[in-house]
Amino acid sequence: MTAPKIFGIAGWKNSGKTGLAVRLVTEFTRRGYRISTIKHAHHDFDIDKVGADSYRHRQAGAHEVTIVSGTRYAIMHELRGAPEPVFEEILARLAPCDLVLIEGYKREPIPKIEARRLEAANREPLAPSDPHICAIAADHAVTDTALPVFDLDDTVAIADFIAGIVGLAQATA
Repeated sequence: MTAPKIFGIAGWKNSGKTGLAVRLVTEFTRRGYRISTIKHAHHDFDIDKVGADSYRHRQAGAHEVTIVSGTRYAIMHELRGAPEPVFEEILARLAPCDLVLIEGYKREPIPKIEARRLEAANREPLAPSDPHICAIAADHAVTDTALPVFDLDDTVAIADFIAGIVGLAQATA
């Protein structure tokens, strides 16, 4: 099995990462590609509601809880004190696809674009200290870099750039 093509979106809190990720998924899907995403959260999170059957299964101590319906399935894996899985372990669990977009994991050695917004919690640039950042997408002028700079909202140009970087073949769909 060939390793999936991966591309990351890095940036500080409120830098526009999620909005860009969502627009890129929409654009690549429109082009006929199968896209998967991995989002890293720096905090405790929950995807099922208190009182739901799956929540009750987890609270009872289940190691993994799988919810299945006619439209989707989700597997929740409780770490129960074990260390957070490394990036490669998470990547290995995904079904085959054309491209995996990674939101967060800003320290992983993968090709990525840095999202920057004036409203970000931290405006210190990541690019100067991360050789894996190959472009910047910003909502303001960026002049202190030799990297390609995109308007944060220019989804088509950013998608074209990513497709070129990862070598995404023409979609067959």
